[in-house]
Amino acid sequence: MAGDLFGDDAPVESGAATGPVPLAERLRPRALSDVVGQEHLTGAEGAIGRMVAAGQLSSIILWGPPGTGKTTIARLLAEAVGMRFAALSAVFSGVADLKKAFAEAEKMATAGKRTLLFVDEIHRFNRAQQDGFLPYVERGTVVLVGATTENPSFALNAALLSRAQVLVLQRLDEAALATLVERAEAEVGRRLPVTDDARGALIVSADGDGRFLLNQVETLFAASIDTPLDPAELAQFLHRRMPVYDKDRDGHYNLISALHKAMRGSDPQASLYWLARMLVAGEEPLYVLRRIVRFASEDIGLADPQALIQCLAAKDAYQFLGSPEGELAIVQACLYCATAPKSNAAYAAQKAAWAAARETGSLAPPANILNAPTKLMKDLGYGAGYSYDHDAPEGFSGDNYWPDAMAPVDFYRPVDRGFEKRIGERLAWWDEQRRQRGE
Repeated sequence: MAGDLFGDDAPVESGAATGPVPLAERLRPRALSDVVGQEHLTGAEGAIGRMVAAGQLSSIILWGPPGTGKTTIARLLAEAVGMRFAALSAVFSGVADLKKAFAEAEKMATAGKRTLLFVDEIHRFNRAQQDGFLPYVERGTVVLVGATTENPSFALNAALLSRAQVLVLQRLDEAALATLVERAEAEVGRRLPVTDDARGALIVSADGDGRFLLNQVETLFAASIDTPLDPAELAQFLHRRMPVYDKDRDGHYNLISALHKAMRGSDPQASLYWLARMLVAGEEPLYVLRRIVRFASEDIGLADPQALIQCLAAKDAYQFLGSPEGELAIVQACLYCATAPKSNAAYAAQKAAWAAARETGSLAPPANILNAPTKLMKDLGYGAGYSYDHDAPEGFSGDNYWPDAMAPVDFYRPVDRGFEKRIGERLAWWDEQRRQRGE
């Protein structure tokens, strides 16, 4: 498959291309300075710029979304420092291909020519295959440049990561994408057949993917369009691009994290946006609901006890109505949580209490609060001196409920917000009553 300007396809083999050369291939940068959108890496002060200036490359992992220039950067890196460029795709390569690539690199090394081995989709190699790179990287047989769209922390072996520098490529912003459109127009020799508004819509629809944008541009140039298309006509002419979102990968976890943080930050507008991003991209609604229910306990708790009830009601409503009608109940739960008073006191109390339970082992409850159904147990002091709270003034006895060998601990500390403010006042009154009765 032919490589493209900002994608991650394998490079073109000599003589393999037939027919017209795709626009993206014709616009492939000839120097690192031509790569758009990654100046933080390729500029003079960037990691790649510094490597090229020094004439020395170390093994690197290029991590970024599709269509941001990983393949192109790797090829230009090899050219910039005079290294042999070899490429593999983890999707199509196996152990035999790796062995062949390493053997060729060793042969070239004896002739004084170092090899930059570019491995596309490197995260698709299993752990054993990734380990196979280590001796060749350590000996300097190859300088490894891996490309991945997945988080290297989870997708790559720690041993491999320790021998490579991770460089993060950014999704192309609108200015970078606009530059690509201008270069395409210069290459073709005419303006894109769209209005200015449609041009902006086209750039936004690319979602940061330069390869996708250039493919759309090429489609527009190839069509017979007499009158520039407006945004509505453009949407009818081009298929709609779905957001990049892998439900079991980084996109999934990044967006649910964004939703959680926005609700915690009491920003209902941003919360609704991230909720929409997930549901529009095809996330399972019940998964989102489970996370919102968890939020109601973790970040709101008793500051507004209705939050948990609202979320469970939303779950019931969605299961009763299904999509799309039931999604409004999810929206209601999201907005309720985002606008509710916040407290993580219950969450903090749980962690503290669990830690104390592990540390104190099997301390027995005080004898006065133990039931004594037999004479032997009564003789041992079970239940002796127990105060029945309902018979006490104000319904509060102030009795001791802690193990004899353990001092009372304040696990739960309500915040001064929402319903928890009233709880805090109640706890303070009880504490004062205990103090007075202990005097």
